[in-house]
Amino acid sequence: MAAWSDLTFDILEHITSFLPLPDHYRFGAVCKNWRLISKQRRHPPAPQLPWLVLEDDKKTRTRKFYSLSEDKHYSLDIPELHGSYICGSSHGWLFAIDLKLTGILINPFTRECYELPLLPPWDEDTNVTTLIEIGYTFEELQTLLVYKAILSHDPKEKSDFTAMIMFGVKNEPAFWRPGDSSWTVIDGLDCSMDDILYYKGNFYLVAAMNLLCVVDFECKPKLVEVGIEIPAEISVGGCGIQRFLVDFNGHMLLIERSGHTVENYKVITDGFVVIEPKLEQNCYHTWYDIDGYALFLGRNTCIHVDSCRLPKCKKNGIYFTHPIESQSPKEFGFHDLGVFDMITNKIMGTFYSVEKVFPQVDSPVWITPNPW
Repeated sequence: MAAWSDLTFDILEHITSFLPLPDHYRFGAVCKNWRLISKQRRHPPAPQLPWLVLEDDKKTRTRKFYSLSEDKHYSLDIPELHGSYICGSSHGWLFAIDLKLTGILINPFTRECYELPLLPPWDEDTNVTTLIEIGYTFEELQTLLVYKAILSHDPKEKSDFTAMIMFGVKNEPAFWRPGDSSWTVIDGLDCSMDDILYYKGNFYLVAAMNLLCVVDFECKPKLVEVGIEIPAEISVGGCGIQRFLVDFNGHMLLIERSGHTVENYKVITDGFVVIEPKLEQNCYHTWYDIDGYALFLGRNTCIHVDSCRLPKCKKNGIYFTHPIESQSPKEFGFHDLGVFDMITNKIMGTFYSVEKVFPQVDSPVWITPNPW
């Protein structure tokens, strides 16, 4: 019988098309021939559940990740992320703010990295220096300056991508493109923004009372209201309302999340409502399932996966990690993790030990590993 190491290259390449990311690396460790095949990377990793990006391990100075599929932790040595706060995840890349309050955009699995310009002022009258003078520490400002960050495209696939952040008191939008020396702040509305989405060539934002806006890049970039009325009373009620925008297989979805207050003013999630704004028809449609898929919400561009291909994944489930925006992570930690079942309209429990997260400062962020 021929040895495993003697299998032909075409067979080995075919095998790699079925391997998730960790098994790709294990495959390459078997022997020299298998290592050559794994380095060619002709097939992307097989579909897998997203990973959670956790906080730094202070002792080893490594960044911790959690594979939901394997129920296993990994520690990666990524010096660029030492001491940094993760404020966004998009297309397999992370946005991070370091202790100098400068930002980077990095693919943690390839170490490709973009240094970002200084962040815009907190508001018209307040900059970082002012905030330090009135008593904020650099560690506190790390968690406060940027609420969320997303990309228009994977930087490896399109070099002229756009990065968009929500920053400051009102989560105002600002964008940066490779080659820019500074962030461009977009003229906004007099209200705080909840979420941002790149959808069919445009950036959309949602604010209180389901106000939907689109970024107009003509002349001076500004926000323009989308003329669609979504009644506020369709929400699930309660306190701590948050809104998320999702591109789900070509459909723009608006997801509302609500909760209730428990001891020490912690807000625990109660449920979600999923709405599809019909932009052209100026109407909306409520969804009661998501075709057997699962959504992963948080401080990341929403990820959706086909549960039929991933048996450990909850069908029609919404996996959430996102803290209530108004709560201080320094004081409360991130205690609200769970899975919401759209069919039963109930929280089905958690997918990760809350005790392992609380009271870490970094909000656990979902990421789909994108190593090539």
